[in-house]
Amino acid sequence: MSALTTEHFVLQTAISTATSEESARATLYVMALSSSLVALGFAAPPSPAFVPLAATLLPALAILGLFTSVRLVDTGLQNILCRSAIARIRLYYRQLSPQASDYIIAWAGPAENDAVTAAAATMGIGRRRDWLVGLFTIAMMIIAINSIVIGAGITLLAALAFPLGAAITLGLLAAAVHLVLFYLYQRHRYRTRPRLPEISP
Repeated sequence: MSALTTEHFVLQTAISTATSEESARATLYVMALSSSLVALGFAAPPSPAFVPLAATLLPALAILGLFTSVRLVDTGLQNILCRSAIARIRLYYRQLSPQASDYIIAWAGPAENDAVTAAAATMGIGRRRDWLVGLFTIAMMIIAINSIVIGAGITLLAALAFPLGAAITLGLLAAAVHLVLFYLYQRHRYRTRPRLPEISP
């Protein structure tokens, strides 16, 4: 019991650390984006510095946003694994005595001994609508902003060679492709995430 309590505490600490990292990385990206937009505003046309500045900042922001989002998927997977492990320990707590189940919540799901279902319940994730829930992760929030940055960069670049309407179309297409591809990547990572071994009876 002492070992289980320690493991429970360690898992909670790991979740807290991963959540803090998510917040720090998302904040870093948003701060870099806002400061870059301010710099671009000061160098707006007719200043000759706008084009080289935009050509430097926008690709850097796009790369930073992509790296940030990939890491946010990793921390999200870590959270699910830790929550699943905590759910298994809680299921053991419920079996300690007949009265334990009155005080330790049983998560709703197809099987009470399904630790993954229990972990999903703690995060409000439903199995039938996982495609919709995937749109509201922190990683998707950052990648949505990053898609706008990429779309704006493509539009500015294409405007040098194409009419404005065609340049905007290319920018929108690039943003949509970037967003969809990352969503599919995130979905694949979550579907192929490591699973905890089955509990022996």
